[in-house]
Amino acid sequence: MNSQAVRALYYFEMARWWRTLFQSIASPVISTSLYFIVFGSAIGSRMTEIDGVSYAAFIIPGLTMLSILSESISNASFGIYLPRFSGTIFEVLSAPLSYVEILAGYVGAAATKSVLLGIIILLTARLFVPYHIAHPVWMLAFLVLTSVTFSLFGFIIGLWADGFEKLQIVPMLIVTPLTFLGGSFYSIHMLPPLWQKITLLNPVVYLVSGFRWSFYESADVNVGVSLAMTFLFLVICIGTVGWMFRTGYRLKN
Repeated sequence: MNSQAVRALYYFEMARWWRTLFQSIASPVISTSLYFIVFGSAIGSRMTEIDGVSYAAFIIPGLTMLSILSESISNASFGIYLPRFSGTIFEVLSAPLSYVEILAGYVGAAATKSVLLGIIILLTARLFVPYHIAHPVWMLAFLVLTSVTFSLFGFIIGLWADGFEKLQIVPMLIVTPLTFLGGSFYSIHMLPPLWQKITLLNPVVYLVSGFRWSFYESADVNVGVSLAMTFLFLVICIGTVGWMFRTGYRLKN
């Protein structure tokens, strides 16, 4: 592997993020803080514990996952779309780089940004509510795996989109609603039996549930199933990106 070229792409993408660091960090952190104030303080004070965890602490994994999903998709999609839009993508494609190396540079940078943001959000949550992490290693594993998976998904969107408007369609109309309906603010066991079964069709349920288990050892679905579903989505994204590179979809025209 051409590690020097991968580092060059990686550092270039990270440098672009550092130039807009304030807005990249401030916006999700402020939004998350508002969620804690509204849901954690105002609503949480009127609710009982969920699975033995206070409501304010219960929503921390869900809020973190909400930010990670949106930021992973946004960073990766813009990262590959902007070179396509400006035409500089042909310089990358003509360089002695394999598709794996190109993917490692772009997706690696996007995933790194999401992981750093997730850690910042967890630190911010400490200002509002005390919480504990029962399995720190598993928490970090779910954080990294989710960041990589949805950065790949964002990369696919960046290749598919032929305009800036399309970059926002999937995150706003599909991913964000699925996240809100995926148990970020509640346990799916609180739903009627029929809706519990319907909710299991939502892939975000498995991400949020597995991530929450690493905090409180409490999950809506088995943690092994959550991990398997995340890996399945990762494999699907890798296969899709591989097909796009092999066929030159939206890259060579």
